Amino acid sequence: MIRGRLLWPLVALAGLLLLNVFFTHSFFALRIQDGHLYGSLVDILRNGAPTMLIAVGMTLVIATRGIDLSVGAVAAIAGAIGCTWIADGGDVPTAILVALAVCVLLGLWNGFLVSVLGIQPIIATLVLMTAGRGGAMLLTEGQIVTVDSSAYRQIGAGFLVLPIAILISLAVLGGVALLTRRTALGMLIEAVGANPEASKLAGVRSRTITWTVYVFAAFCAGVAGLMISSNVSAADANNAGLWIEMDAILAVVIGGTSLAGGRYSLGGTLVGALVIQTLTTTVYSIGVPTNVTLLFKAVVVIAVCLLQSPRTARLIGGRRKPPVTAPQTQKVAAG
Repeated sequence: MIRGRLLWPLVALAGLLLLNVFFTHSFFALRIQDGHLYGSLVDILRNGAPTMLIAVGMTLVIATRGIDLSVGAVAAIAGAIGCTWIADGGDVPTAILVALAVCVLLGLWNGFLVSVLGIQPIIATLVLMTAGRGGAMLLTEGQIVTVDSSAYRQIGAGFLVLPIAILISLAVLGGVALLTRRTALGMLIEAVGANPEASKLAGVRSRTITWTVYVFAAFCAGVAGLMISSNVSAADANNAGLWIEMDAILAVVIGGTSLAGGRYSLGGTLVGALVIQTLTTTVYSIGVPTNVTLLFKAVVVIAVCLLQSPRTARLIGGRRKPPVTAPQTQKVAAG
């Protein structure tokens, strides 16, 4: 149990939830009103849905030994396109389709830079991270574009007993889990991340797989951007999705997926996203000053990551590496 990758994230999540109960005694209370489920736990899931959705796409990208820093900008672009289209008199379905189509094109661009041109993922996506935010501000002319559409608001603030945003995120997570664990796709993604050259020699289309995961990550970011903008019925290109790429990467890492690529855990990503969102909620519940909010968040994340490390697990479990015997030393020296 001590060596389990999900043990300490689950412990951190439980600890944060109990800390909230200490300051807010009705934290676990749930109620149904007008056929809708309300409560602090529901709010955590609803507010964390965009991060969870982006983290799912980020998991597959990191599994292929990549990284995508542009998802926050892509989310801002999706919200800007959706709100601008509706504000100009367009219908909601078309606005959603156009926004997602643009996000897919942006994912194709990222995938092209990484898989075809061979540019380092952090550099390739950094370009869109900067240019995409500027493009979103260009679409909104630097203003906050507000819309008055009940249909559009359903994406981020609608209910079907549970908030629709939660249902969308869980549906995407479940679909990806089925596709990658019930087919060979998951094994191929892990093969590309573990050793790209060996997978290519084995006949795996590593370029196509790498391209696909970047497209999927951009699609997830686009849906998350629509959630964010519809939740407030406005597109704020300057702040929408700001630093959400960092929360998504942290969620993936906390969940036990290695940045070196290879094996990944979608269940761990879910737990990591819940830890990040619960941590954000806890900061406000216990009254942490806003000027030290990020520091408090960083301390908790670092603590969880340290507890996950193999060396910490050995120290806690009282296990040490076996010493090298004299014959082994001689063999190594002779070799």
